[in-house]
Amino acid sequence: MSDRDIPTSRMARTALIGKVAAGQAARHAGAKIAMVGRDDDKKRAVLDRRQAEAAQALVDGLGLMRGAAMKVGQMLSMVDIGLVPEEFRADFQRSLAQLRDSAPTVSFDKMRALIEAELGGKLRDLFADFDEKPLGAASIGQVYRARLHDGRAVAVKVQYPGIDKAVRADLKNLGMIMRAIKMLAPGLDVAATAQEIRERIEEELDYELEAQNQRMAARLYAGHPFIVVPGVVSSMCTPHVLVTEFFEGTKFDDLATADQALRDRVAEIVFRFFGGSLYRHHQFSPDPHPGNFLVGADGRVAFLDFGLYRVMDERSMRIQTEVLRAIVEHDAPRLHRAFADYGFLPDPSRVTPELALRYVLEVFWWMADDREIQLDANSASEAMVQTVNPTSDYFAIARHQALPAEYIFVMRMVVMVMAAIGQLNATGNWTAITGEWIYGAPPATELGRLDAAHFGTAIEVPA
Repeated sequence: MSDRDIPTSRMARTALIGKVAAGQAARHAGAKIAMVGRDDDKKRAVLDRRQAEAAQALVDGLGLMRGAAMKVGQMLSMVDIGLVPEEFRADFQRSLAQLRDSAPTVSFDKMRALIEAELGGKLRDLFADFDEKPLGAASIGQVYRARLHDGRAVAVKVQYPGIDKAVRADLKNLGMIMRAIKMLAPGLDVAATAQEIRERIEEELDYELEAQNQRMAARLYAGHPFIVVPGVVSSMCTPHVLVTEFFEGTKFDDLATADQALRDRVAEIVFRFFGGSLYRHHQFSPDPHPGNFLVGADGRVAFLDFGLYRVMDERSMRIQTEVLRAIVEHDAPRLHRAFADYGFLPDPSRVTPELALRYVLEVFWWMADDREIQLDANSASEAMVQTVNPTSDYFAIARHQALPAEYIFVMRMVVMVMAAIGQLNATGNWTAITGEWIYGAPPATELGRLDAAHFGTAIEVPA
């Protein structure tokens, strides 16, 4: 499939998606037939293996489709919500993780033609050197390493030819994709997930918008002691090509065997980048997956991919701060009142303050417990299972919420940061760091002191 044209018509994309969904149904039917006459243990074993096979088939199908279809798989790669039995889970997560960085590639001749058409010149005139082997392949494009004629090393992000049409075809067929996933995860809120995917993918298709977002973030962190946002080469950016400064670093996934001190340090930097961007600068990227982090030899961490970016207004920041203070203080009446005042609960009488607090603590507990806490690979998974599982005590709350898009993005960011830190098995006092943002408390760590010294001004904490 490495050099096959991407099918862009809705009919062709529907056929691919329908094949995946039909394959899932056939596997479920086969499992039922195979269980006839077997005892309970054997039936359980057959179900587990068939479910694992079905999940892997879904991964393979999503990867072949690329576009919005593959983005579903990428999102699932960050947080395990119980799609497959425990004994098959590690292999399944590894397969999903490959969707972040190892998507099927398109021949360089086709990518060269697109680059030259977009930038208006021959590749040799645009770049002094250009490595034809991609550094990585993601859901809608590939990234190459190159050097400009002025000597700068750059990363060149190029959309697959025709991927925008393919993605929009996927978006029209998103219901079919989500039905295939719901066969594996009956408790998944497919309507909310589908809406989030539609909004996000449309933004990610426009590299000029991404360039604008990245320029904003790069200005905020220019010269920062431990955070890097590569600069944008604005003159070489178009809707389908994005050229940025190159950062040499170790991939996040390769840190699993690093010493504890390094993993703790990187985890704190990740936490400070996403949380600090929101509470200090009132803007943030809600997309903290490991494929977007690189750790330099000098200890700095680079953050990549700003296809999705949010700027928060003053009212939204008051909401975020008030809610997080109530969570940190374990103040159930205050939290319930804030949810009611800001319209999060259309009918507050249906949810008690105590239940509301317990519900949000399933996700925010590690930011509301003032001690050293080590997160692991299961931390985010357990939180998500509790909040999306229909058998959970908290599922009714989710059904009665009316959360604005900004808060949904913040929740998504928190869960994905939690998952990233958990992958490192990292330790930190996350509550103390949070206190810097919502109370204006003094820096809790050495990295906090470096961060405060760089910006030189106190965080503006809403009253």
